Amino acid sequence: MMQFSVKVADYQKNQMLNICDIDLLGKNIVQDQLNMNISKSYYGEKIIEDEEAESLLKSSSIINMVGKNTITLSLKLGVGSENGVKVIGGVPFLIVFKM
Repeated sequence: MMQFSVKVADYQKNQMLNICDIDLLGKNIVQDQLNMNISKSYYGEKIIEDEEAESLLKSSSIINMVGKNTITLSLKLGVGSENGVKVIGGVPFLIVFKM
């Protein structure tokens, strides 16, 4: 059973999901001049497990994802594409907008 940290918000009538692998919460990802904070305020509203994560990934229109487990699950569900994945400091990121 995998765990994820999520924050769900309504953004311009769309459901926006910020989701990350639980072990990345609160970490700073650094590569060259880029410093990204995976903050609790942005990703850390609640902790969920696979089933709820799948349901949120399917139902959200805008998704910010961080972490191998999160992105593997998303791609398995057909949400997003491998081409969109960016890696920063060894950590994969993916942003999906469903039209």
